[in-house]
Amino acid sequence: MRKVLIVVGVILIGVTASWSLLAQEPARNNTLGVGSSAEGGGGRFGKLGGEFTPIASPEIAAGPVPRLHDGRPDLSGPWVGGGSNSDLESQGGLKPGELPLLPWAKALRDARREEDEPYLYCTPMGIPRVNPYPWRFIQAYSAKGNTHIFVMHENGDAGGHRQIFMDGRPHPADPLPTWWGHSIGRWDGDTLVIDTVGINDKFWMDSRGTPHTEQMHTVERWTRVNFGTMTNDFLLDDPGAFSRPVNLKFTARVLPPGEEIMEFICAENNQYGVAAGIPNIYREKGYGLEVTPPK
Repeated sequence: MRKVLIVVGVILIGVTASWSLLAQEPARNNTLGVGSSAEGGGGRFGKLGGEFTPIASPEIAAGPVPRLHDGRPDLSGPWVGGGSNSDLESQGGLKPGELPLLPWAKALRDARREEDEPYLYCTPMGIPRVNPYPWRFIQAYSAKGNTHIFVMHENGDAGGHRQIFMDGRPHPADPLPTWWGHSIGRWDGDTLVIDTVGINDKFWMDSRGTPHTEQMHTVERWTRVNFGTMTNDFLLDDPGAFSRPVNLKFTARVLPPGEEIMEFICAENNQYGVAAGIPNIYREKGYGLEVTPPK
């Protein structure tokens, strides 16, 4: 069933890029937590968390935190939620107008159209974006211990997987701006702390169009509170676009046991249907394969 939903979701993304249209679909009713929120706080994630990706039942979610051989929490998941998608402000737990955008940034956000966001054309979502599809933390070990953590999305990373260095290295003095930035991690008890700089200004932080600059510095504090729930206390500091640092909070929900990340290929210019002969609806806008004129 989820395979069908993912195909439908991908096509709808390519057609309209509007989660609001998807939210008009009637909710499915099953026992996997479909009616539950995949975001924290009063259902801020909306119906999409259940319609596209099932989450574990309350009984399973209430179980103990799984741990790895070194005693650290197993954060692998897969998860859904844990970041912003449609609206950074409301999904991060703020009231309308509380996001401290500078005037130029607010004007730019209000002028942007959802269908124009870069994420729809095979670019990475960036931080702290998520979508209604699963993602994983991959905790990599060597003889020296946990050296890296990777973040893999089912849909939304455009092949540019995020890496978090856990070996104690500092940030470079002058990092090259990238989609995921330069991330270093450490453990504070059972909480994974991720500090990120060197983020480019190319992506939108939500489909509403919230902008940022290359001055953005983020600190994420990921805590798995039980088997099925993980919180992300997110500090956003970007003096180029915000008048002050802002604290946001997101919640991720685990998928039911046995569910896994599926394959998704984002071809150049979002040619999602090229293998099946599905016409590219963006051809007239110049986003697709050009038609070769007859000789």
